[in-house]
Amino acid sequence: MAALMEIRSSLTSAQSEPPVSWSGRGDCCSWERIRCNNSTRRISHLDLFDIHQPVQTTDDGGGTTSVSVSESGSCWINLNLTVLSSFRELQLLDFSSNDACIQNFEGLEGLSKLQYLNLSGNNLSRSIPGSISKLVSLKVPNLDRNNISGALQNKENLFQGFIPVNSSWNCSSFFQTLRLSGNDLSGKFEFFWLRYCGKLQRIDLSGNANLVVQMKFPGWVPQFQLKTLRLSGCKLDKSIIAEPHFLRTQSRLEFLDLSNNNLPGRMPNWLLTDEATIVYLDISNNMLDGSLDLMLQQQFNLQLLNISMNSIIGELPANISSVFPNLRILDVSHNIISGVIPLSLCSIHNIELLDLSNNKFTGEVPACLFTDCSELKILKVSNNNLGGMILSGASNLSFLWAIYLDNNKFEGSLPINLSGNVYIMDLHGNNISGRLDISFWNLSLLEALSLAGNSLTGEIRYEFCNLTNVKLLDLSDNSFAGPLPNCSTTLPLSFLNMSGNALSGSPDAFFNPSYIEALDLSYNQFTGNLKWTRELSQISHLLLRRNKFEGQISSDLCHLKYMRIVDFSHNILSGSVPPCIGHIPFEVLPDYLDLRSTTGSSFFGEGFETMDLYDSSYMYTSHYDMQGFTFTTKGNPYTYGQNIFLFMSGLDFSANMLSGEIPQELGNLNHIKSLNFSYNFFTGQIPPTFANMSEIESLDLSHNRLIGPIPWQLTRLWSLEVFSVAYNNLSGCVPNTGQFGSFQMDSYEGNTNLHKASQGSKSCTSNSSPATSSKMEGEVLEGFDPILYLVTAVSFVLAFCATFWFSLCPFIGLCA
Repeated sequence: MAALMEIRSSLTSAQSEPPVSWSGRGDCCSWERIRCNNSTRRISHLDLFDIHQPVQTTDDGGGTTSVSVSESGSCWINLNLTVLSSFRELQLLDFSSNDACIQNFEGLEGLSKLQYLNLSGNNLSRSIPGSISKLVSLKVPNLDRNNISGALQNKENLFQGFIPVNSSWNCSSFFQTLRLSGNDLSGKFEFFWLRYCGKLQRIDLSGNANLVVQMKFPGWVPQFQLKTLRLSGCKLDKSIIAEPHFLRTQSRLEFLDLSNNNLPGRMPNWLLTDEATIVYLDISNNMLDGSLDLMLQQQFNLQLLNISMNSIIGELPANISSVFPNLRILDVSHNIISGVIPLSLCSIHNIELLDLSNNKFTGEVPACLFTDCSELKILKVSNNNLGGMILSGASNLSFLWAIYLDNNKFEGSLPINLSGNVYIMDLHGNNISGRLDISFWNLSLLEALSLAGNSLTGEIRYEFCNLTNVKLLDLSDNSFAGPLPNCSTTLPLSFLNMSGNALSGSPDAFFNPSYIEALDLSYNQFTGNLKWTRELSQISHLLLRRNKFEGQISSDLCHLKYMRIVDFSHNILSGSVPPCIGHIPFEVLPDYLDLRSTTGSSFFGEGFETMDLYDSSYMYTSHYDMQGFTFTTKGNPYTYGQNIFLFMSGLDFSANMLSGEIPQELGNLNHIKSLNFSYNFFTGQIPPTFANMSEIESLDLSHNRLIGPIPWQLTRLWSLEVFSVAYNNLSGCVPNTGQFGSFQMDSYEGNTNLHKASQGSKSCTSNSSPATSSKMEGEVLEGFDPILYLVTAVSFVLAFCATFWFSLCPFIGLCA
């Protein structure tokens, strides 16, 4: 009991709540997470899996928050294993998933009866201790998802680094499970080494990309019969499919995972004979071809079939429910499968996940998949050639959690009375038309909705304000018009894309600015100033391109520390650029990554555990990746998906009415990749501090009123790929070293006093050729709005005339 109290003390020190029954009173065999030997009344099973439960405290708003002790360190709990040395009868110890720093493995040495040891999901942070090899009864050790490093000693059943066994290895008579997954094992592992392991049942070498696994030994019949074989993501012997000598010897195999190995050859239909015992078969992400035509043997046992990311052709069997009557997961995505979706899929009563995406299916989706499959949670048919009425006319979707019908040819209008427990609904890239009336929708759990790239019209109705759980909303590239509704309770949106419509008014009353992480309102008719942007405290991507926003850029923008992309181009903004913008990091900050993992983004990481077989589970991550945001850089628009958050950063103020000098402080933007200030009225010189933009790839200062030379310091920008200072008043010599040696003369045209060096010379004079071309000097940027420039020019003429007129007033007697 003293040892249990010491563990309880460790939990309390970590600000966790120990099990209530661990009070220090009564018989400890009756306590939670403990089992005792019936005869000796000593502890035999100690289950401390995920025992760390943060203490709940009340915040100022009356809600509860979890106190995290790991904010200042790398561990939730510190556990000294010497505390376990008194548990002499212990057979099972599970301390997994606790993020604990574990010390003094010598405390386990006396546990001669310990058979199951699970310390996965902690922080060992060193090599595997030799004391584990002294656990003589150990059958199942699990140390994965730690930070173990270093080389292994020659042990009996646990390896790290290289595997120091050979053909003379004498296997323990207790040896049943070999699990070395998720490490960085290297060298060679030959299955022939296991020939004396007569009781071996489970092998898991997955996730060791540098480990060569060889299985081809003609004529060899092993003594063992495996139930589980997981070899995903290894350098697996390519002959395992073409020369299946080993697999044919395993008549009791239930769990087989050969995914992520680039295996060539035909689809191994021979695995699914009428005598097959396989329950779980995953051969995804290989290079298999052939068809499913021979897969006609009835498989009562099979519950999971994953053949995705291969080159399989043919059609799904029309009687698929007879072939796989007990299937729970079917993933055939990313192949070349054609034909119609079999109606008999609806007769597989246990089906939970159906992924047919990225194939060549035609016809319609059977309506019964939306209404009659009581266990179906995820339906994915994206990127096919399917058509017919959207949702096949169904309105009650109560069995589905996630629906992906995107990038097909579905048409018609959405039902006005949709209902169900749907979390994710992606219908983008179809031919859905009509007005969007959600007045009677009952989708209270909806978190992600994409209707982008359809033909929807009318206004965004006030009823959208009732979708109070929506965190991602993408209505881009439709024909919506009018103002956004003014929600009395603004939506908790994290990601909002309304680009490519005809929306007007001010957008800020529709969403809660403190939640927004990415906002795209480009290509609309929004008006007003940008004062509302100061409230976007979590924003990382702010795209307002081609609207009618006016006024000045406020220095409040500088407080948005998570900013990665700002696009204010093609508006009517005026005034100068605040120098403090140069102090925005424009990088992915660690606390921003933490923020995204904990606030309002559950559709990015909802794990959907659908199967638990023996010592392994199949996880299907139903996270939702947004369609993407478009940002123009290097003169072209690029659409970025999820990777925009990590790999792109930029600032685009082009095609406005901005003036004054470009602040020297912008040189501090050493993480920015794209800067575009073209088509404005900037004066003064190009700041030499721009040489500090060490990651810059595209720099466009064209069509301004800049003077002076091109700073020679810019030749240090080795990452610069696109550069333009065309149509300014620059003078001096065009640099020709570094990246500047690769730029064409159209990067400098329209600067009559800017000269290029003579042939074979590194210097230039006033007699050198000017940096101009035969193109008309007034040529405008592709896609630039000439009306905006006309309005700008007229306003300047009127302002000049007014100034001139009032200056004459005192002399001609026309002013009072």
